Amino acid sequence: MESGQVTTPFGRRPISLALVRRQQAVAEIKAGKSVEKWKVFRDVSAAMALLGIQSNSLAVLDALLSFYPENDLRQDAPLVVFPSNVQLSLRAHGMAGSTLRRHLAALVEAGLIVRKDSANGKRYVRRDHAGDIENAFGFDLSPLLSRAEELAMLAQQIVAERAAFKRMKENLTICRRDVRKLISAAMEEGADGDWQAIEGIYVDLIARLPRTPSPADVSAILEEMQMLKEEVLNRLENQEKAENPGGNAAHIERHIQNSKPESIHELEPSSRKEQGGAKSGKVNGIQREPLKAFPLGLVLKACPQVIDYGAGGAIGTWRELMSAAVVVRSMLGISPSAYQEACEIMGPENAAVAVAGILERANMINSPGGYLRDLTRRSERGEFSLGPMIMALLKANGLAQTRAG
Repeated sequence: MESGQVTTPFGRRPISLALVRRQQAVAEIKAGKSVEKWKVFRDVSAAMALLGIQSNSLAVLDALLSFYPENDLRQDAPLVVFPSNVQLSLRAHGMAGSTLRRHLAALVEAGLIVRKDSANGKRYVRRDHAGDIENAFGFDLSPLLSRAEELAMLAQQIVAERAAFKRMKENLTICRRDVRKLISAAMEEGADGDWQAIEGIYVDLIARLPRTPSPADVSAILEEMQMLKEEVLNRLENQEKAENPGGNAAHIERHIQNSKPESIHELEPSSRKEQGGAKSGKVNGIQREPLKAFPLGLVLKACPQVIDYGAGGAIGTWRELMSAAVVVRSMLGISPSAYQEACEIMGPENAAVAVAGILERANMINSPGGYLRDLTRRSERGEFSLGPMIMALLKANGLAQTRAG
């Protein structure tokens, strides 16, 4: 590359290595390349959040493009515009001078324009005898041409993310409606079960949704709402199968409360289907429940005691839950081999949840290690599922909190 392709800013404005690299990239634009300037502007507008610019920066860029006489930005044409700040301010809807300078700097920082300053910092054009531009000093629009494809991809990414977010919000609206109406129908028709507790979980989920939710907020609530819908449907289905009430969480809780300390079946569910709607898979011929079929937040609500064993007394990720489960395993006297076998059969996340559930009922379980081995064997045969256990613990903890209050 020729050394003349790199220019430094006038006055006290510094130059960075990033700016040098951008100017070098501009000098390497493919011969004959061109792009419609307003299409590039629309792509920049769509991707402004990713580019780190604001709407006022777009107004300044719009003004700069209006000073370029051609409709297309071409590699073989001069791409420097040289309006004064007064002219720019007028075309940027009367923007104040200090604001104008700030947003010009933002466009330079975002790599959308490059300053080409003269010796005295003035913007002007020098023409030859034929009237053609010989040299111009001002703002070079070449980065828009150089990055046209990249800017188009960023714009497409934003459009795709907005569409996905819209679909996610629509799915949440439909799921909320379904859960609300199913709970109401169960209450009105006198279906067995503590529907007030289920309704409380529903209300809690809705209350956690911010007024202006982010995609992450909607995704988390949707995941838990879908799981709650599956639980409601499972309860209603079990209502129709009176001969097989084992999956009912209320039945499980009564079983827990009536168990003797020497029993190892306090939390034993008999549903073969994991709550949350995910399908089980086989690993080395062994039936395994789906990993992380439950939202972490719901697991921690059902098993709050395990939080005390997290690093710093907090758990924010599945990895932190699994680390805490190792500490709990040792504290409860569960052998490493028993826990390792549970991880291999259930999966490490589900094994950690099982240990957290055992911790919640440790005072009712005579042999935590024997109990975990029993759950592991049942899981291997497809006779154990975490779903009813979690729902039973949620209900039990909810009742305990109500009594304490």
